[in-house]
Amino acid sequence: MKQIIHIEGMTCQGCASSVEEAIAQLPAVESVSANPKTGVVAVLQQSPVRPDEIKAVLPPKYALVDHPSTAPSKAKQLFPLGLIFVFLIGGTTIMHFPIFETQAVLPDFMGLFFVVFSFFKFLDLKGFQDSFRRYDPLAKSLPFYGWVYPFVELALGVLFLMRLEVQLALWLTLGILSITTLGVVKVLLSKQQIQCACLGSVLNLPMTEATLTENTVMIGMAGWMLL
Repeated sequence: MKQIIHIEGMTCQGCASSVEEAIAQLPAVESVSANPKTGVVAVLQQSPVRPDEIKAVLPPKYALVDHPSTAPSKAKQLFPLGLIFVFLIGGTTIMHFPIFETQAVLPDFMGLFFVVFSFFKFLDLKGFQDSFRRYDPLAKSLPFYGWVYPFVELALGVLFLMRLEVQLALWLTLGILSITTLGVVKVLLSKQQIQCACLGSVLNLPMTEATLTENTVMIGMAGWMLL
């Protein structure tokens, strides 16, 4: 039989994996599938499992609830991403005011972008890797790629900011973001509800058109500079 429960406290795919592993310990449980975005956990079981049994095996940061809280709106979920872009644009503007030359502004913006976005990924490398491989084609085929991706982003950020091997950095940007964008497009077309890993797993950012726009803008900048 299948039982649907609601658990609060999950913010990333790593959290969902922890919940799944904990509940799977119960003798009557055959399989568990947790959705960190909605808090819904589907438990396939041989016989009914009591709530107190589930509570007993859950890590302290998670709570079994009878009436789940209302999910935040998409605008609220995307607010951190929008705020980061406001700061990136503002920082780049301050660096170059009052003279704005495209070949100087774009590398600095891209450098700040990669450094900031890699920072969030480093906060939870395992959680990022778990989320990233759910949609990035290369990370699905080569699991180690998800582990090294944050280091690649950080390296690209340093190259852009210090004007080192900029041409190489531009081609790498085109390559890795094009691959990721293919995965994003596939998720959006299939209407899957998964977490976007662009800000790591610490922030529960949904996969939306905003992710596609973010990647497209960066690809466009890299292409413009290579012309």
